Amino acid sequence: MTTSEAATDAWWMARAIRLAARVFPPPHPNPRVGCVLVRGERLVAEAAHQRAGEAHAEAAALQLAGADARGATAYVTLEPCSHHGRTGPCAEALVEAGVARVVVAHRDPNPQVAGRGLARLRGGGIAVTEGVLGEDAEALNRGFLRRIAGGRPWVTVKLAASLDGRTAMASGESRWVTSAAARRDVHEGRARAAAIVTGAGTVRHDDPRLDARDCREPLPAERQPLRVVLDPALSTVPSAALLAAPGPVLLLHGPEVPAARRPPLEAAGAMLEPIKAGPDGLDLGQVMAALIRREINEVWVEAGPTLAGAWVRDGYADELRIYTAPHLMGDRARPLLHLPGLESMADRVRLHIEDVRRVGEEIRTTARLA
Repeated sequence: MTTSEAATDAWWMARAIRLAARVFPPPHPNPRVGCVLVRGERLVAEAAHQRAGEAHAEAAALQLAGADARGATAYVTLEPCSHHGRTGPCAEALVEAGVARVVVAHRDPNPQVAGRGLARLRGGGIAVTEGVLGEDAEALNRGFLRRIAGGRPWVTVKLAASLDGRTAMASGESRWVTSAAARRDVHEGRARAAAIVTGAGTVRHDDPRLDARDCREPLPAERQPLRVVLDPALSTVPSAALLAAPGPVLLLHGPEVPAARRPPLEAAGAMLEPIKAGPDGLDLGQVMAALIRREINEVWVEAGPTLAGAWVRDGYADELRIYTAPHLMGDRARPLLHLPGLESMADRVRLHIEDVRRVGEEIRTTARLA
């Protein structure tokens, strides 16, 4: 392949990646996928997968292209599926449509696909090119890939603090640490996640709705993220604001709670599930397992410093999203994270800064756990 041909492939694949990235909210539990059909230098059709159960990107693009798909090159951000799920196999559809060539960003680790889609394409006489902008395409689906290949979702811990790293006054007062612009950005982050996790203490003290409502596009109830409360003693009250807000709520509680507390919460619409308790509340490994059973790709944690710190301390946090506000709250105010046991510089929790930008009055920092 010449340099010019490689550049052309990268240009069209970048377009397919942008298509997939614009889908809002993501099509959980499915991955984001974009497909662009090209003949020569002419765009024939393009589409992205919008929602689980609806047409995959390849099928949608082929339908738009009709007979013009014959002889075209398809640029697809993820290996076309080769099995029957909610929809038919896309690899078969590409073969039947007479596509001449398929360019794929990366393979699908799903055991039901995992190279079988590419094998079906090659077996159908289609030329296949792999690995074009693979890292960029993988970044789109970090949660899906982590869940399928690693058996756990991607976890982002959201934090909001003053410039001196404080999240609430000593009294617990915390509204509002950040500006309206930062809070809107938080709602966008919530909407991209499949689940929002908090603790019973946050529900008790702040009575949050924890839904994604202040977004670029209104989210219907059925597309709201699953809101998950880690509630060892099942202390959430049926009148809690998050139970009145649209969307599903899951209360994860300890194995031994008063049976009388369950019916009122279930009547208020909550799903309840007992899980194993840990030394500081619920076992986060068991929490992760409960989320995986529900095919959760990405988790957004909004919690107090103790629970937020536990996600970092126990190694379940993948990244921190920190909103730093331009004010000082003093040394009596509550800290950003509770991380006991860090006694020397060697004990530091290392981070890799991936992105820093201004959001309203705040500085938003995204940092990966090293």
